[in-house]
Amino acid sequence: MKNPSPVGKDAPGLLAGRLSQAAYAQNFADSHPPLTASQALIEADRCYDCFNAPCTQACPAGIEVPRFIQRIAQKNIRGAAEVILEANELGGICARVCPTEQLCEQACVRTAQQSKPVEIGQLQRYATDTYFADPGAPLFTRGPSSGKTVAVVGAGPAGLTVAHRLARLGHEVVLFDGKPKLGGLNEYGLATYKTTGNFAQHEIRWLLSIGGIEVRNEQMLGRDIHLAQLQQEFDAVFLGLGLAGVNSLGIPEPLLAGIHEAVDFIAALRQADDKAALPVGRQVVVIGGGMTAVDAAVQAKKLGAREVTLVYRRGEAALKASPEEMDWARHNGVAVRLWAAPQAVLSEGDQLTGMRFAVTAEQNGRLVETGETFTLAADMLLKAIGQRYLAEPAGAGLTLEGGRIAVDDQGRTSLAGVWAGGDCVAGGLDLTVDAVRLGKLAAFSIDKTLRDGAVSCTSSSLTASAASSKEACHG
Repeated sequence: MKNPSPVGKDAPGLLAGRLSQAAYAQNFADSHPPLTASQALIEADRCYDCFNAPCTQACPAGIEVPRFIQRIAQKNIRGAAEVILEANELGGICARVCPTEQLCEQACVRTAQQSKPVEIGQLQRYATDTYFADPGAPLFTRGPSSGKTVAVVGAGPAGLTVAHRLARLGHEVVLFDGKPKLGGLNEYGLATYKTTGNFAQHEIRWLLSIGGIEVRNEQMLGRDIHLAQLQQEFDAVFLGLGLAGVNSLGIPEPLLAGIHEAVDFIAALRQADDKAALPVGRQVVVIGGGMTAVDAAVQAKKLGAREVTLVYRRGEAALKASPEEMDWARHNGVAVRLWAAPQAVLSEGDQLTGMRFAVTAEQNGRLVETGETFTLAADMLLKAIGQRYLAEPAGAGLTLEGGRIAVDDQGRTSLAGVWAGGDCVAGGLDLTVDAVRLGKLAAFSIDKTLRDGAVSCTSSSLTASAASSKEACHG
């Protein structure tokens, strides 16, 4: 589809083709270009190769950071990739989206000494990108067949990690996912400029190349498959269901053109072959304070919106998005309004015209409205106020904690033979790298359980419906 002339760039309403094709290409190019080979060598030389390295301790996936950096310094890029991918099957995507500035780079010794850590994320990306461009012989091979089969439901970061680990260990895995493509958040939930070149699918193709993983797309739990059925047909089940529900604004939300869930807006951008075909408003309001809100706001601006305002009900310190992400939003022209809660959606006919907000403040630890209000004109509203676990697809048998699946330190749920990990479990960090960590824990537990011949589940917090399985949980 050819891009129409961008005559509507400054017109009100939802319009596609606000920019030229050249502007779209520039706006959605890689936001952080990769290091060149010479840059990578110079950066790798800055690593002190610390004993008991704090950067490794800060990595949820447990990547031995100095070890892979030293291999880059030795020009052994395949070896560097092996260190990364041994600890984190999704090391390539994590290098792009992991908040390294708050994890490994924050812990880097050079941060305290020079206020400039080693660029660990960029070095990790250099190693994995170089390897994936010409992988050669497989880094990992499958172990002897165990004769056991495992159902993995959900092909997001946690599910992909479990599938690859168990396949390496010799188990047969069937990977179910409700969407047309595998990847979960990595495919559908990240800003396009963070993962250019269809990288998520390239990484998944490598991951599946281990063999022993059968993929069944567009199979949704609770619709096409059911947990009880999987428990009967497989030796173990892993649930990596993510957070499929979205929170409401808490005020009346009329059915108006221009009101969208931010996650749907981001997914549409990720799957669009032509960004010019996607409509965006002239004045866009994004409600929320997390990474999804930032990704939606910045991409609305990059699609050609004249004004984009991100509104959050509390102050800067309470934002879930990192300071670096907020700086990125402001750098891209997004206005940020803090201490404001949505009060009313404004419209004329079936068209959105704006949002009225109540000014908020904190009093005695509670968020209160001050009585002052203000209005923002808007022809597009993107809601990014958090997602939640939907319990219905898995059924009532699983114990929940804080609205998510309760698991023990091995990822075992309250149901015998069922494990869970990623964003759907209580205590997760809602990060790709943490989903990998939880997936690894569950995979090792599943493997041990299958080889020991014991059906296993968490021994605490059993629901009434799972109580009858308690004896089986202990073998």
